[in-house]
Amino acid sequence: MKRLFYFLLAASLILSSCNMPSSGAPSPDVATAAAMTVQAAVGNNQSPLASPTAGIDSGQQTTPTADGGKPFASFEDVTNCRTGPGVNYERVTQIQPGFAVEIIGYFAPNYWIVSTDKGPCWVAGEFVTPSGSVSAVPTVTAPPTPKGGAPQNVSLQKWDIFCNYTTNEANVTVAWSDKEDETGYRVVRNDVVIAELPADSTEFKETITLLSGQTVGYSIIAFNAIGDTQSKTIALSC
Repeated sequence: MKRLFYFLLAASLILSSCNMPSSGAPSPDVATAAAMTVQAAVGNNQSPLASPTAGIDSGQQTTPTADGGKPFASFEDVTNCRTGPGVNYERVTQIQPGFAVEIIGYFAPNYWIVSTDKGPCWVAGEFVTPSGSVSAVPTVTAPPTPKGGAPQNVSLQKWDIFCNYTTNEANVTVAWSDKEDETGYRVVRNDVVIAELPADSTEFKETITLLSGQTVGYSIIAFNAIGDTQSKTIALSC
């Protein structure tokens, strides 16, 4: 009987020690909540959230977008820049490939107004590669279309050639009457424009190589923003 008593007492003490809470163990409620969270995550095949900086390369550089910085226009070919949107307007300058000019305005459907060393002028959008903050460019209205028409027919007044058979050189002179409303004159030799002269010009001279028996042809074109007219062609020979 005593043996049974001591056995029961020892068993009671062992069971009591197993049920005593450990100082480092979580409370039953916390342990239960943690177990439920893990079980839910495993059951739903959830992955842990990535770090806010995960996958970011600290040395990576970003490419500027079209919304940042001043707006500029660049060109792949020589491009005429005019006083308005169209070939009826006078040419201000020509912009060379590889140069970028600041965009200062836009005219629908497809013209940009740019700032050059010759002043502001207009270029057709089909020749422009824009960059920078083009969305901030103001829309402008077009200047009035030039009035009037192309210059009247050019009338040649005289032409002369002096041939030097020793050097095979020829001194050529071509003169014409001045017209009104012209922007300038172009000199054409053998169907090729060789010179452009300012308004009010009336004479052109040059020395060329011309062998005995050879012939050369000249004509004069008067032009403005509206159009141009060309004189008859005269043939000179040595």
